[in-house]
Order: sequence, then structure tokens, then C-alpha cells
Amino acid sequence: MNIDQLKNEIRDVPDFPKPGIVFKDITPLLEDSHAFDSLIHHMCESVDKKPTKLVAIDSRGFIFGAAMASKLHCGLVLARKKGKLPSETYSQEFQLEYGTDTLEIHKSSLSDEDTVVIVDDVLATGGTAEAATKLCEQAGAKVLSYSFLIELGFLNGKQKLSSPIHSLIKY
Repeated sequence: MNIDQLKNEIRDVPDFPKPGIVFKDITPLLEDSHAFDSLIHHMCESVDKKPTKLVAIDSRGFIFGAAMASKLHCGLVLARKKGKLPSETYSQEFQLEYGTDTLEIHKSSLSDEDTVVIVDDVLATGGTAEAATKLCEQAGAKVLSYSFLIELGFLNGKQKLSSPIHSLIKY
């Protein structure tokens, strides 16, 4: 499937999770094995430099990160919400629209020898991806680029990120 065909499979859900928001529902892409395989292929093609690891952001980033890491033959690091990882972690707080949240990675997951691509489903305001970047930097790893299924360009999230951004679908 080409990118336009994939984009046509994304369903708009008005007023979810609250009034005024149009939620981009990607579940039709996940439910169709051909569509999912195509989107993973396209996301992997956009990776310019081979990383040693992908850093996938909790939680939908895990879906794409795991499939991409398998195809790119590199490791997968999970950037999880606070309190979800069992070993010693690096921790990074970030701003949400109403309040804050925290991402963590295991201290043993990355080193200064690692080069990474950060993966998530959506680039919106950029706060979550920026937090993942700071986690990688705490570990000494170099961020090569970012890979997103969707970019909501009107929210200007890419302004918070300093490495190349590859978004399959832009709104």
C-alpha cells in the first residue's frame, strides 16, 4: 500500500477524548496485516542511518518500534511511564497540556556507544519525544533521527527536536 492508501485507512473520531479534539484512530491500520506490513516497510525505509537501537515510546510506539527493530536488526529500548520498569532508571519529566508526566528507561539499556532512532505513533506538541531525547542523552547515546507514523504539523512539535524527523503521514 502506498502512503495515501494508508492515510485513507485512518479514522477521524470527533470529540475524543474530549470536545473539540479530532482523534486520529490508527486501529484500522493495525487490524489489517497488509496495511500494517506496508506502514512498517515505509517507516523502516525512512531510517537513513542504521541505529544500534530503537527507542520506542510508551505505549503505541512499542507496536511500531518492535516491528521496526526486527526488520532493521537492531535492539529495542522501551521508554516507559514512571514506575513501570523494574531496574534502575534514568527519568525525565515533561509537560502535558494539563500537568506533567514522566518517562523512564533502564540505565542498562543505552550507552555512549549507541546510536538511536526514537519511534512513536504521533508527533504532536513534541514534549514526549523531547523527553525521550533527554533520556538518551542522559545515557550518553546519540539520537540519529525520529520516526513517527503521524505528524500533527499545526502543533509545531518538531521545533522541540534537533535531529531529522521522518513522519509517514502529515496533517
